Amino acid sequence: MAKRDYYEVLGVSRNATEDEIKKAYRKLARKYHPDMNPDNKEEAAEKFKEVHEAYEVLSNPEKRARYDQFGHAGVNGGATGGPGFDFGGFRDFGSFGGFGDLFDVFFGEGPFSQQRSSGPERGADLQMSIDIKFEEAAFGVERNVKIHRWEDCEQCHGTGAAPGTKPVTCPTCGGTGQIRVTRSIAFGQFQTIRTCDRCHGEGKVIEVPCSACHGKGKVRRLRTVKIKVPAGVDTGSVLRLAGEGELGIRGGPPGDLFVTIRVQPHKIFKRQEDDVICEIPISFVQAALGDEIEVPTLEGPINFKIPEGTQPGAVFHLRGKGIPHLQGYGRGDQIIKVNVMIPTRLTDKQKELLRKFEDTARPEQYQSRKGFFEKMRDAFMG
Repeated sequence: MAKRDYYEVLGVSRNATEDEIKKAYRKLARKYHPDMNPDNKEEAAEKFKEVHEAYEVLSNPEKRARYDQFGHAGVNGGATGGPGFDFGGFRDFGSFGGFGDLFDVFFGEGPFSQQRSSGPERGADLQMSIDIKFEEAAFGVERNVKIHRWEDCEQCHGTGAAPGTKPVTCPTCGGTGQIRVTRSIAFGQFQTIRTCDRCHGEGKVIEVPCSACHGKGKVRRLRTVKIKVPAGVDTGSVLRLAGEGELGIRGGPPGDLFVTIRVQPHKIFKRQEDDVICEIPISFVQAALGDEIEVPTLEGPINFKIPEGTQPGAVFHLRGKGIPHLQGYGRGDQIIKVNVMIPTRLTDKQKELLRKFEDTARPEQYQSRKGFFEKMRDAFMG
């Protein structure tokens, strides 16, 4: 069954804020948590996992950006519960046991939850596909493509603060990005360290947000990127453009752009590894007497001599006229396959001439026929 849209799962709009996403998640997680639905645990567990998966993607800026651009394919199906995430018993709440998720749902973050990294993080990778012609795949081509990606706001230079101001140390966590919380539970007091709700783990807060990016420090822009497609690529080839992905976080390096190639079929040529196959029709007279014909190649037509007595299905090679080797030097061949055409709707005069020819033909002139009759004689007469 196809996955539902993550925004639909959480019941939020596509431009929902982080706080709106978190509030929606907590509300639905409480509603569907198996421990809150003892009479219908299986159905509740499935809904809880769906809500959890949607939140794992939409609460992460990089994953959310990929999801917005590529859908479920951009996040490889999103987050999953992992082994044992079927709520069958105490050990069924991820790898942390039942308590971890219970604290996450009812108190915001559990004692076993991972804390947000405060150091530099690499930006997310982007993916796209382009179509190119057969000849462009053979000899290479340059393309300009357009991609949407997050970039530093030019007005605030990525700080998120209005011009003339700057972020200040978070008064709630004192700049650590984490706060320590003590809670009373049935077993006594339980102390947890969780991400600061006010600064979201950044350690700084913006008192006067930038009007251009609304305090995010980033804006979504459409950019043009030049792609150099090397000679010899084929459908399924993937090009990596280093540093052309999403911006890094807290000074981290940008991600990469991965471009998948799709080669359009050609009307005449077919590809077999690095060889190019071309089927050429000739008349039975040309096949019998030989002839010089014009043959198309990737670099234009050339004259090619068909030898006398060419048989149907004969194959000829034009050395070095195929596809350049992508991982080395040289090129493949162009393979010419000959199709001998038999005429139809003959006139009476043409039929008469052919009968006279047949009457004068010697058996040894038909090599394949001679071989067949010899095999038949051996089979039936010993």
